[in-house]
Amino acid sequence: MIWIKALNHNLNVYFMVLIETFRELALSLPNAVEEPHFEKTSFRINKKIFATFDEKNNRAVLKLSEIEQSVFCASSEMIFYPIPNKWGKQGWTIVELSKVRADMFEDALKLSYQNVVPKKKQ
Repeated sequence: MIWIKALNHNLNVYFMVLIETFRELALSLPNAVEEPHFEKTSFRINKKIFATFDEKNNRAVLKLSEIEQSVFCASSEMIFYPIPNKWGKQGWTIVELSKVRADMFEDALKLSYQNVVPKKKQ
């Protein structure tokens, strides 16, 4: 179940992903764990970070492929954008949780997880 908070300002409706939703979605992924990461909360698989939550700025950071990052950023440039440094060039993408639709965030979070989860040996 996805929990969102709807805010109505001047007849515009914005959806905000709450930390509880973020945590529930991230920890529902197989073998995902939550651990501190400096001043942020991280979500990991086999010690590798696939998402972080910055409570102070209400932002997530996800690990997307170059193509996935390009698609999300092009469709919603005020919601998804690369970290403005070498990490951004490697696919690390900021998500504005106060603006993102819950279904879009869930899709991006799952892609981030898939990009970090160890590949099965053939």
